[in-house]
Amino acid sequence: MREKSRGERDYRGTDFTKSNVTNSDSAKVGPLLPAVLERSLRSLKERRLLIYSLQSLYDYQPITLTISGALFSHTLPCLLKHQHAVSWAQPITISLRTPDADTANWALHASSIWVSSVYLTDHIDKLDLEFHMKSRFAEDPIRMLELGASAGLPSTAIAKMYPMLLVTATDYPDEGLLRTLSGNVEKNGVAQRCRVMSFDWATDPSHILQDNQKFDVVIAANTLWNPGLHSIFIKALRSTTKKASSSRFLNKVMASGFQLESLEEMSVSGSVTRTWQISREAEDD
Repeated sequence: MREKSRGERDYRGTDFTKSNVTNSDSAKVGPLLPAVLERSLRSLKERRLLIYSLQSLYDYQPITLTISGALFSHTLPCLLKHQHAVSWAQPITISLRTPDADTANWALHASSIWVSSVYLTDHIDKLDLEFHMKSRFAEDPIRMLELGASAGLPSTAIAKMYPMLLVTATDYPDEGLLRTLSGNVEKNGVAQRCRVMSFDWATDPSHILQDNQKFDVVIAANTLWNPGLHSIFIKALRSTTKKASSSRFLNKVMASGFQLESLEEMSVSGSVTRTWQISREAEDD
């Protein structure tokens, strides 16, 4: 669940706040609406041109890559060629349509492909999913959840690259948004192993838990921009993420009032240091 912000101003440039439509104006709304939408669409095209110009002239880096309803494709190398058929040994291309949320939910900012989701997709190997899979039996697959999936780029890519995972892509219960997300999953041929579910972060997650099992891995992109959502986002993480025995020590440290700033490992000689990672727990000390 995400709060409305900026006086419910549509980030695409058209303001539909109550102050714009009074009782005396109600008779004019119907005839004026197509013209308003036409101007909005025209301004979107102009905005896209402006962004491209700023990027070329001033090295401006946009944080969104599409507008609602637009098609988007992204190609990335498959990092697991040895686990796929020969036809999958080539780079993987994900084709998506950008969702268009209901006007009441424009404050979701779900009608774009965000740069953060592309970055997450390009760095899937940093999730250490292979480590998780090695520690499990085939009959007990790794379960992965995406919060705020929007068009579903990371979820779709992971479902393609890791066919042995069970992926669940979720977003706010907006009919149009979820319909587009489901269509993207089906279009990319991963519907058998990537479920699409509605999930309001402030609600109980039991309906998205298969066999009452929580998720081994939870991912999210562009979900921290609104401080008003941090509490329910943390609640969603706590209620959906499986507890692991390897987190016992860190849990006790933070429960005792300490704030974790960094963790490093150092070689016996003291000449080599590296960031501590749970994925290396099986290595020799």
